[in-house]
Amino acid sequence: MSVLSPDDLSLADVYRARRRIQGRVCCTPLVESPSLSARAGTPVFLKLETVQPTGSFKLRGATNALARLAEQGCRKVVTASTGNHGRALAHAARALGIAATVCMSALVPANKVQAVRALGGKARIVGKSQDEAEHEALRLVREEDFAYVPPFDDPHVIAGQATIGLEIVEALPDVANIVVPLSGGGLFAGVAFAARSANRAIGLSGVTMSRGAAMHASLAAGHPVLVEEVETLADSLGGGIGLENRYTYALTRDLIDETVLLDEASIARGIVHAYRHERLVIEGAAAVGIAALLDGVLAAGRLKRGPLVLVVTGANIDMDQHRRIVDSASTQPDPHGIL
Repeated sequence: MSVLSPDDLSLADVYRARRRIQGRVCCTPLVESPSLSARAGTPVFLKLETVQPTGSFKLRGATNALARLAEQGCRKVVTASTGNHGRALAHAARALGIAATVCMSALVPANKVQAVRALGGKARIVGKSQDEAEHEALRLVREEDFAYVPPFDDPHVIAGQATIGLEIVEALPDVANIVVPLSGGGLFAGVAFAARSANRAIGLSGVTMSRGAAMHASLAAGHPVLVEEVETLADSLGGGIGLENRYTYALTRDLIDETVLLDEASIARGIVHAYRHERLVIEGAAAVGIAALLDGVLAAGRLKRGPLVLVVTGANIDMDQHRRIVDSASTQPDPHGIL
């Protein structure tokens, strides 16, 4: 198995990231789910990034990257985001006394835009795709001397997300499989890198929506490709990976065992199951692992024997949308008999 060189990312970088973010980011709970364990026939654990101060795992990577820039005297930063990274950056920037601008497309839910502003970040709405938002962010870098903090394709962001993998293998040394929501690949690459560094036999599955899944399309093509960004319940998984992707595509390609695609109905069932059985309010991107397990689409023949961890990435769903999803499920028959 080939991975990026130590000059790009090393296990030492991950441990440095953990020291850098300590006290600023939560070491999140790893809790067993009786309902999902019964469904899977093996212990299933949920890694609850929902309890982070900003409601999402994104705080790890953003804090690590921003703290490193602060050490270098940086005073203003910009990023492009589908919401959660921008919120995390605004939170970390306020704590460090740095001005943050977050470029987002019109597809980003209003609650996530408002959260950036509430944390003191400047939200700039540009175009109808993550790519257009990124172009604006890079213009600010070129023309107004901002420092850029990428949402995923950056070694320091990846190293911050990789601390999740460290926490999983330390809390559950016999973990056999880890299921990670898959988008730009910063989370998957980080968790997979840390987990495989501890145990090369751990199975790694990436789960994403079937509509506009850029990393899946890129893996299938053998190189980064453009995809049309469309509305989805898993809005945090939207956006491209960048045609000039330097890190996450290669790491994901080399570490992933399987990619699972889900339709919108499956994602909704994951949200509802989390609410009814796990007592969790989670966004669509966070529900994809649960949904894949409920739908039986994780490749049972390829899963390793032993405990399985689902990374539950965030809680930042619009509550009116959440209510509609749960209410709708109450009036429709459940084809799986599990809700």
